[in-house]
Formats: sequence, C-alpha cells, structure tokens
Amino acid sequence: MAWPDSVPARERRSDATTNHKALLHAAQIVLAENPQASLDTIAQAAGLSRRALYGHFADRETLLREVIALGAERFNTIAEIIDDIDPRVALARLAAGLWREASAVRAAANIALSEAHVSETVRSLAPLRRRVRELTDAGIAAGAFRRDVSPEVLAILIEETARATLRQTRLTGSNPSVIARVVLSIVGLSWTEQAALIASNPDIVA
Repeated sequence: MAWPDSVPARERRSDATTNHKALLHAAQIVLAENPQASLDTIAQAAGLSRRALYGHFADRETLLREVIALGAERFNTIAEIIDDIDPRVALARLAAGLWREASAVRAAANIALSEAHVSETVRSLAPLRRRVRELTDAGIAAGAFRRDVSPEVLAILIEETARATLRQTRLTGSNPSVIARVVLSIVGLSWTEQAALIASNPDIVA
C-alpha cells in the first residue's frame, strides 16, 4: 500500500499496525466459520481491500501461519497461568478460558484439519498439550480422575473432545460451563460432582 508523502511516518506505522490487527481478527472470525474462505472475504470482513491485505501478507499461507501462531500464543498463555492445586478445578478453568477465545480456537482447529498445517499446529500448541498431560497425571495420581485408561490416552480424549466441542458454532453464546462440564465428564466426574465443583468455584464460568 502506497502512502501519500503528506502522511507522517508515525501515522503510517500506526495505521499499518491497526490494519494488520484488523486483518488477523477478521481472519480468525471468518476462518472459524469457513476454513476455505478466500482472501477477498477476509479483507472485506476487515473493511480493507485485497491489495491492502497483500501489503501485510505475501499469500494465504502466510496469513494462515500467523493465525495459527497468534491463536497458539493465546492458548499457551492461558495454560501457563492456570495454577490451581486441584486438577479438577484447573482443568475446568483451562477449558473455560479456551472457550472465551472461541473464534481463535475454531479458526486454529479448522486450519489444523488441513494436512499442510497439522504438524505446525501441533508444534505451536506443545505448551498447552503439555499442561493438559500434567493435569491428567496429577488428577489420576490424586484419585480425582478415572483410572480405567492411561494418562496418555486420557489426555488425548480430553484434547479431542474439547476440540470437537469448541468447534461447534451452534454453541456460540453458551456459558463456559458447557465446555467445563464436557471435560470434567471425560475425566470421570458425574454431573452432580461437576455441578458441586462449579458451584464451589463460580469464577470458573463467570
């Protein structure tokens, strides 16, 4: 994008940063609904032209990689700040935190369905997956989680079930307790145990 000479450099940089963020935000929302969305659709959602988009991203792959990286950064940050001693509370809080990042989650999950991006997504989300495994190990060791499957298998069940739930656009607008209850069900808590846990820790789904 060419800038008139009359526009100060600082203002140009500010506008460029704003446009870049707008494009990424639009990409997350659009790709959450349609992983095959075109660059034209994304640019239009951001209120910019296709030409302006190319001023920030060389091609569609470059944009997708940045969407993956941005989502992973947010997800991994959520995982890092979860420090509850009770693994049940920690897992529910982690799930609810991801729920609040719904568009980013769905966009990343949809992109990951492409063979070209699976390995990159897995690599980017390594800290999050490691945290889920830590919570699984702790929950089983404490007798709080089911013991009929190995920690490795349980961690996979949590991850895949949460991913499927988070991708459901039909649940948009639902309370974070939905995903919290889903993962707590997977680890073996009854619906009454889930209700009691959430009632004792209402900030999880606030």
